[in-house]
Amino acid sequence: MKNLLPTDWQQPNLDGIDTQGKWLIPPIVDLCARLREPGHQSHGTLASEGRAARANGILHVVLPPDTDPILQNGSLLKGLREKALHDGGVHLHILGALTNDLGGEQPANLAGLKQGGAIAVTNAGRGFANDLVMLRCLEYAATFGLKVFFYPDEPSLSKGGVAHEGYIASFHGLQGIPWLAETIALSKQILMAEETGIQVHFSQITCRTSVELIALAKKKGLPVTCDVAMHQLHLTDDDIEGYDANAYVMPPLRSNTDQKALIEGLKDGTIDAICSHHEPLSSSAKQAPFGEATPGISNFDTFVALGVKLVKDGILTPEQLIEKICLNPAKIAGIANYDAIGGAVLIDPELSWRVSKDTMLSAGKNTPFIGQTLTGKVAQVFFDEV
Repeated sequence: MKNLLPTDWQQPNLDGIDTQGKWLIPPIVDLCARLREPGHQSHGTLASEGRAARANGILHVVLPPDTDPILQNGSLLKGLREKALHDGGVHLHILGALTNDLGGEQPANLAGLKQGGAIAVTNAGRGFANDLVMLRCLEYAATFGLKVFFYPDEPSLSKGGVAHEGYIASFHGLQGIPWLAETIALSKQILMAEETGIQVHFSQITCRTSVELIALAKKKGLPVTCDVAMHQLHLTDDDIEGYDANAYVMPPLRSNTDQKALIEGLKDGTIDAICSHHEPLSSSAKQAPFGEATPGISNFDTFVALGVKLVKDGILTPEQLIEKICLNPAKIAGIANYDAIGGAVLIDPELSWRVSKDTMLSAGKNTPFIGQTLTGKVAQVFFDEV
């Protein structure tokens, strides 16, 4: 067995458990997943998605605020965290809304959100009325010591687009989203972070230039971190071939050149973490034509296997993988009691299994990996709570 727990971590009782060839890791911390509750229970619930997360070793989940209702009332957060732990057995870490109703015009009640236990605030990928509003919101967040999560996108460039702007989109007659939509937004956000001194995390970057800009920001010593969605490391816009709506996701799958840059950024430390960007959807949500379907991929069930593949492909060592999916995300999410909560996950990196509607635990079966055989699976979860 390869023990990948930190040296001071409480060791689980492994008596009578076959550990040969397996990896023992800390609980996975997912920096972005939508559990569809409150408000979108037709796609999933805290119970269904929490159980799927837990069974796949993801015991800490960061939830964006674009639920229904929007998470902008600090008094609601405690009850939601308790429900996630009770119904699904996972620890929920909530991002509060940066602006009222995520409308991008007025700051939300950030003091109330901090008091309610929000780990950070975000506008959840939605735009701002103008750059001055964004600057004032960052200044306001800075007064409360709140970190800001960005999902960089310039709506004026991405509006109406459904795929990466390039040959594949053109060939399929799909409206494209240029890489500039991400990098123009990200560059402005980096400059505003430098001006305000606020801690910023960029979630789900997809482009080569984004990696370069974040590397420059880190070189300047700015308090900036970033993550990439797991599927962006394994899929490109080639995978929308044949109008596969299961490969329709926002931000879109990018080019092979972008993917190579993401992998290099992951290897050299520019990219701090890997998230699932889990978005379960009901079967009907993917039955429309590509551009009219609902974007999103259900990722909890494939997350560990795709992480194992990064190791088998020589991209990361097992130790580096644990940094990207456990230790660094815990720091970014500010989980001060990560080691005190404890727990561990036993992974069999050699177990092959077929992705099917029957083997997926999430209520959402929307994945382009459906029908494929992957290698790597959680063998056992050690977690006392619930």
